[in-house]
Amino acid sequence: MDLEGVRQAIASGDPSRSMPALAGLRQVDADQAVPLLLLGLEQEAFMVRSLSCAGLGFKRNEAAWGALVEALHQDGDANVRAEAANALVSYGVERSWPLLKMAFERDGQWLVRCSILSAFAEQPEMAPGSLLELARMAVLDGDGSVRVGGAEILARLVREEHQAADGAIGGCARELLAGLQQDPDHRVVAASLNGLQA
Repeated sequence: MDLEGVRQAIASGDPSRSMPALAGLRQVDADQAVPLLLLGLEQEAFMVRSLSCAGLGFKRNEAAWGALVEALHQDGDANVRAEAANALVSYGVERSWPLLKMAFERDGQWLVRCSILSAFAEQPEMAPGSLLELARMAVLDGDGSVRVGGAEILARLVREEHQAADGAIGGCARELLAGLQQDPDHRVVAASLNGLQA
């Protein structure tokens, strides 16, 4: 691969050139790919920065982690912050949970919150107590999409209740789901009913 050509394409400021160049970095090892993905994060087009974040979730090293943390906190576009959150989870639940829990609390943008919810909901190693904590925050959100995400996590906790020695978390999840049946958003009501049937 012509890495200098790739670098020039990414830095060109033209998304129609930089996006394919970034996508092509899948075939390159992390040491070569990360500096080019970091260059992508400096570009003006939010799509280019989002794709760079996604790439840094696959091409992982400490420089990539640091850049994703910065994007999560500093980028002005919610699409980019959401992609950074998603990529950070790929570095492991233990490392990313404290950071993303804080981001969920601080960043009120629904897209970022939904990204954090869906990323952790897919992780089998997430502790039930942490999932419950995240779902509690989500169901209090003003946005229906975020509340749906919270309801889906509660449904997972109800489903997994029979596998756990302590049913307290599942019971708490059921209680929260029952409360969501009065939600003004029909999607939240549907998600809560599905969860209670688990």
